[in-house]
Amino acid sequence: MKKIYFDNAASTPIDPQVLNELAKQLKDNFGNSESLHFAGQLANKFLKKSRSVIAKVIKAKNNEIIFTSSATESNNLAIFGIAEQYKGKDKTIIVSSIEHESVLDPAKELEKQGFKIKIAPVDKFGIIKLKELEKLIDNDTILISIMHANNEIGTMEPINEIAKLCHKHNVLLHTDAAQTLGKTKIDVKKLGVDLLTGSSHKIYGPKGAAFLYVKSGIKIEPQILGGGQEFGLRSSSVNVPAIAAFAKALEIADQETENEQKKIRKLSDYLIKQILAKIPNSYLTGHPKKRLANINSFRFSFVEGESILMMLNEKGIAVSTGSACSTKDLQASHVLLALGLTPDQAHGSLRISLGRFNTMSEINYLIKVLPKIIKKLRKISPYSNK
Repeated sequence: MKKIYFDNAASTPIDPQVLNELAKQLKDNFGNSESLHFAGQLANKFLKKSRSVIAKVIKAKNNEIIFTSSATESNNLAIFGIAEQYKGKDKTIIVSSIEHESVLDPAKELEKQGFKIKIAPVDKFGIIKLKELEKLIDNDTILISIMHANNEIGTMEPINEIAKLCHKHNVLLHTDAAQTLGKTKIDVKKLGVDLLTGSSHKIYGPKGAAFLYVKSGIKIEPQILGGGQEFGLRSSSVNVPAIAAFAKALEIADQETENEQKKIRKLSDYLIKQILAKIPNSYLTGHPKKRLANINSFRFSFVEGESILMMLNEKGIAVSTGSACSTKDLQASHVLLALGLTPDQAHGSLRISLGRFNTMSEINYLIKVLPKIIKKLRKISPYSNK
């Protein structure tokens, strides 16, 4: 059976050029970057080179890039790293209602420790309500964390405007850019952010490599101790091969961004048009225009997304019902509920996220089988209006 992968927002296949780089690094660059001998010097050389490549792409300074193992770790480092400087001081942290769990869960943990956590609302498209956000800011607010683009619906947030709002009130801003890095041009200075998260496996690189950009002058407390690597902010022997491959992946993405996203946008526009035309009671979620080119989120009335996913899987098509980081959780997506959807509506969601290697023929195959699956499921659905 032919296998078609439409879950690129969850993780991307590794690019052949990146795989070659990773294999070369694993074979030849096995030393510890802290060691003084020749193997350590080689590892340190590639670590510095990789840091320089990534810093250049996002217009940062080399020493503002802190390597971690994942976007989840970067988000945790940003939030706990800022918060721990204010323990016991009754401070406020604001996060949006549609953040990834790696932001929401640290916020919940800090709430248990006495921090005041406020949730910034979004509109029906998933865009932050700026006026409502400003009302939440008080004199004790130390940090706002709002993602650059949502991982489930693809909606882009007005981070530049949010940054201006933060700086007006002397509040730090962190943004999770795991979904946007390599897909949009990121300039941390123009964005105005103080901290930014990026991840390798979202841009055709290997898992196990990510970074947190920390603007010069911003102090954060390390969360992993024991060695003092990464400027003392993230102890652990550095995963140089994965990081070097990450840098290669970002270098490729940066060169190809404009043309690649045009191609993916064309596929997505066609996909959206066909699905909405061929399947009754189908709806696009997220903003129709202010969205990433690759993430397409739909909801279908009278049917459950899990059932659609499983039947598509039987046809060799991989999709998601939302975020694939916690697929065992059958609760309605907090993102879709935040848009104002009911739990029944949210359960009928499907995320089709395209990538570098998808083709029009794959899209056409999906369009051929999906309407039949929806029709079949609606016939047996207790929610159907048949």
